[in-house]
Formats: sequence, structure tokens, C-alpha cells
Amino acid sequence: MTPKPRDRRLRRRADFDRVFQRGRHNSGRFLAVRSIANEQTLTRYAFAISKRVGNAVTRNRVRRRLREILRTLPVRESFDIVLTVRPESASATFQELKTELVLLLKRAKLLEAQASPPEPS
Repeated sequence: MTPKPRDRRLRRRADFDRVFQRGRHNSGRFLAVRSIANEQTLTRYAFAISKRVGNAVTRNRVRRRLREILRTLPVRESFDIVLTVRPESASATFQELKTELVLLLKRAKLLEAQASPPEPS
């Protein structure tokens, strides 16, 4: 059974506090990623987007882009991840956001190891 998008959301205050107090932190120009292992089988996500990023339309556009990027990436399971969005992300393209998010997730060792092609003999 595939998990529902609702099951992948980080919602409780205690979970947020745990990620912010004990989680690992990596940051870039557009985003900051905090993560910590959880005891569940799913990776759960949360987005922290302040009003400094822009109006509701802008914040929702950035959130939709990040959700789509995460949907296509091979992120490891059993983690709680909070993505903090910086104001510069409002003017970033989809590709710029994707490039930075992939870099930050690699730094945090949250991406599944890609199968490398076999060595030529």
C-alpha cells in the first residue's frame, strides 16, 4: 500500500522541536535542511516558509515546487526533514531549487545511493 501524502507530513509540535533541537543542519542560498532519524518507516517533511519570502501565492508556489522535487528524488526513509525556505527562493527557478536541494540532501546523506554503472573490463 502506498503512503498517502498526509502520512508524509510532519505536524506535531514535539516532532518539530525534536528536529530543531537535535537534528543535523545544512544550509545553502535558498534553503536550509534540518533532519533527524525517526522510528517510523516513512520519511516525513515539513516546510517553514516565513512571510518574508513573499505573499501567499509566492509561498505556495515555492512549496509546490519543493514537494515536486522531493517526490522525484530517491530520499532515504525513516527521517524527519524540515525545509526552511529563505526569501531568495522566491525568485529562484525550479532548476536552481532542485540543484540546491539535491546538494543539501547529499551533504546530509539523505539520498539513496545511486547504482553506479559497472566498470569496463
